[in-house]
Amino acid sequence: MVVRKVSGPLALVIHGGAGVIEPGQLGEADERAILTDLDRALDSGHAVLATGGSALDAVEAAVTALEDSPHFNAGKGSVFDAGGGHELDASIMEGHTRRAGAVAGVRTVRNPVRLARVVMDESPHVFLIGDGAEQFADTQPRIERVPNAWFDTETRLQQLRQAQAREQAQWQDSQNLRGKYFGTVGAVALDGRGRIAAATSTGGMTNKRWGRVGDSPLIGAGTWADERCGISGTGWGEFFIRNAVAHDIAARVAYRGDAIAAATDEVILRVVPELGGDGGAIALDRHGNIAMSFSTSGMYRGWIRPDGTRGTAIYGS
Repeated sequence: MVVRKVSGPLALVIHGGAGVIEPGQLGEADERAILTDLDRALDSGHAVLATGGSALDAVEAAVTALEDSPHFNAGKGSVFDAGGGHELDASIMEGHTRRAGAVAGVRTVRNPVRLARVVMDESPHVFLIGDGAEQFADTQPRIERVPNAWFDTETRLQQLRQAQAREQAQWQDSQNLRGKYFGTVGAVALDGRGRIAAATSTGGMTNKRWGRVGDSPLIGAGTWADERCGISGTGWGEFFIRNAVAHDIAARVAYRGDAIAAATDEVILRVVPELGGDGGAIALDRHGNIAMSFSTSGMYRGWIRPDGTRGTAIYGS
C-alpha cells in the first residue's frame, strides 16, 4: 500500500438508516452485530483517509462495507419489492469537482455504490437506471455480479409479508408511513487535502411498486458534496426529493453562512416534518465538524472526528 502524506484534518461520518428504532426493540445480539458492522465500515473508510487516500475512495469503501452487512437496507440486507425481488439504488459525489454518479433499479450488482462510482469515472453520464445500468455494468470488470436472490434475508422477507398483510387490511395510509422508511446507508468524508465526498445506497422501501425510486440516488436530494460540506440522507424519500434536502442543507452553509449542525437541524427537524415527512442526515464541513440529525426515534450512525475520537450509536440521546 502506498502511504501518502496527510496534512489536513480527517473526518468520517456514516449512517445505516433512520426510523422507528426504540430501545429494547433490538435483541442484544442484533444490537452488538449492528454496532460491530458500523465500526467495520468506519475502519474501512478511515483506513483510506489515514494513508492519504481521497475522500471519494473513503466513502466508497465505507458504503461498500455497509452494503455487505445484512443488517442495513442496502446491498445484502435490501428490502423486498412487491414482486418478491430487490431493486437497488446508489449515488456518489465528489465535492471539489462536483462530479457525480448514480444508479437506480439495479438487480444483480453486489455493491451499487461501486457501480455509481464507475458511472462517474467511466461514462459521460451521471445517472443510469434499470436495464441500461445493468448493461453498463456488463462492460465493467470491477463490478461484481450476483443473482437477485443473493440479497435475500429472512428478516426482510418477514417485513414484506407484514407490509402486504397491512396493505390488504387497508391499514397503510400516509401517516402510518412515518418512520417506516428506515434503511439506507451513507458516508461523508473529509480527506487530508481538504476535499469532501458523500455517498448513499439503499434497497428502497418494502413492498415498493412501479419502479419507485426514492431520494438516495438523486444528487441534491439524498446526496450532495461541494467544497464546503457533504451530506447523506435517510428517511421518507418522497419528502427528501420534494425538499431537495441534501442541497438545501449545503445551500444554507454556502449562502447564509450557517454552521453545518444548524443547517442540518433546520432542514431535518423543521422543513421536512412541516410537510409531513421524517428521517435523518449526516453531514460534515471542510473543518471536520460533524452533524448527525434525525427526527425519528433512532438512526444507526458512526463517526471519527479530526481529533481521532470515534463512536457508534443507534438511539436518540
